[in-house]
Order: sequence, then structure tokens, then C-alpha cells
Amino acid sequence: MSSAFTEARAQAADFPAIVSIAPITLPSPGRGVDLHVRVSAPIMGNALPVIIFSHGNGQSLYAYGPLADYWAAHGFVVIQPTHLDSRMLGLAPDDPRRPQLWRFREEDLAAVLDGLDRIESEAPMIRGRLDHSSIAVAGHSWGGQAAGTLLGATHPDPDNGSMVNRKDTRIKAGVLLAAPGSGNDLTEHAARTFPFMYPDFSAMAAPTLIIVGDRDMGRLSTRGPGWWRDAYDLSPSPKALFTAFGGEHALGGIPGYEARETTDERPQRVAAIQRLSTAFLRSSLYPGNPAWADAVATLAADAMPEGSVETK
Repeated sequence: MSSAFTEARAQAADFPAIVSIAPITLPSPGRGVDLHVRVSAPIMGNALPVIIFSHGNGQSLYAYGPLADYWAAHGFVVIQPTHLDSRMLGLAPDDPRRPQLWRFREEDLAAVLDGLDRIESEAPMIRGRLDHSSIAVAGHSWGGQAAGTLLGATHPDPDNGSMVNRKDTRIKAGVLLAAPGSGNDLTEHAARTFPFMYPDFSAMAAPTLIIVGDRDMGRLSTRGPGWWRDAYDLSPSPKALFTAFGGEHALGGIPGYEARETTDERPQRVAAIQRLSTAFLRSSLYPGNPAWADAVATLAADAMPEGSVETK
């Protein structure tokens, strides 16, 4: 067992108790397979805010425990859908749905939002405990782009050139982790493979925390780590940016420790992201709550901080 996993497990032992249920099924005509979601929530508490989380390419509702479990332990109900690109589903390379995976991803998030009453009815552990006026969205990598659309980011539909606008006023705040930047800086291969990846952040006005790693080279852009901060630089306020020092695309292990996506395993980096994201959402969903200001002050006072914060 790795030292990182042991340290993370020791930290998790201090969390309040949570409970999870999966899969909960949302009927999805036209998708080829019904949408499955996982729900995680604290054992105690009422009027709980909600986070809808979109996983990165190939992952599933069972991934991102370091984030989902932490958020649930700190008072959020976390809902994680499994998108069609998941390795769990194993779509064939020639599956006719593949060119539309971006569309299914965005529709999955909308389906979760529209299906909250059904999800609540099928999960007795959360029935009557949700604050339907305090809903956030979050996502990592490709999931970050999908989540950003509910916050107000737009992009062209590669099929007809029309602008895809899925902004939903029920979403009050967001956290985008290693979300793709401007399509103008895609590599030639990425531009061919991901023709939808031309986000426009100019109308993404909802309070959003963007989290990036300063060593996230990726293989999508010609610009290097700076590309991942476009969601912050090219969007209107209020926004915050956390740049993780030494962070690569997995940001220390948010998909899961010892997962193949984690090339920069570091529990301390993940812990900083856990604390900052939780505090940001708490303060954004409940104006006047000092959690974000306190978290930033704590980071600034650290002699060896895991990263830096910018705000606008």
C-alpha cells in the first residue's frame, strides 16, 4: 500500500460519517443506456446544498472519492453521473454515439438537475434533506467543460455551427478542475478529435472557482499549463483561481489515489483542493459565510503553501 494512500486514509478517518447509494437509475430514452448516478451525503443534517459532479474522460460514478467523500462529509449532497465515455460502459470505437459524446455529457448533467425529485425519492437517506435553492456544479477535465456549460460557458455545435447555450439559473456556483481552455490553441490532432472544444467563457458569470496545476502540460494545447486558466482569465467576475504548485492533470490525486490517471500523487495537494473548494462553495451558495475568506487566509499564512489564489 502506498504511503500516499495510507496518509489519505488517515486523514479520511477524521471525517464525519457519510453514506452513499449507487446506482440510482434515471430513464434516458435515446441514450442507448439509462443514466446511472451515485449519491453521497452526510449522515446528519438538513437543508443540504447539492453538488452535481462531471467526471473526466473514461471515469465513472465510482471515481473521485477524494472529492466526493470530502464534500459529503462536510455537508453537501454529491451526485455523480456515469457518462457514456466511461470505461465501465465500453463503447466500441465505431459506436455511432461517439461523435455526440459531448452532447450526451451535457444532457446528462441537465437530466440530473431535472431529475432531483426522482433521485431524492429513490434515495431515502436524502429524502426531504436537500436545499433545492443551493445547487452547484463541478467537473474535472472534460467534465470541467461540461460543467461550465451549466454555469454559462458556450461553445459551437460542430454539427451545424450554432451556439450551444445550456446556462441554467438553478446552478448558483461551480468548481472547474483542469477545464480545457480556448479552442484557438488546440493542437491539430485535438482540434480534429474534439471539434466542440471551443469554449466561450464571456457569459460565464456565476461564481466559479477554477483550479489548475502549474505543471499540467496535457496533450491538447500548444500553450502549456497557462491554457488551463482560460476559464478564469476569459470570464467575468466573480471568479477565483487556485494554482496548485507542482500540480499535473490529476491535481495530486483527485480521481483517486493509485489511479492510473494520477501522475502527481500528493495528498497535501488534494487536501488543499478539498478545503478550498468546500469553502468557496459554502461562501458562494450562502453569501456572508466567511469560509472562503478564512480558507484563503489560512493558505496565505502557510510557510509552504500548496498553491496560490487569485480573485476578481
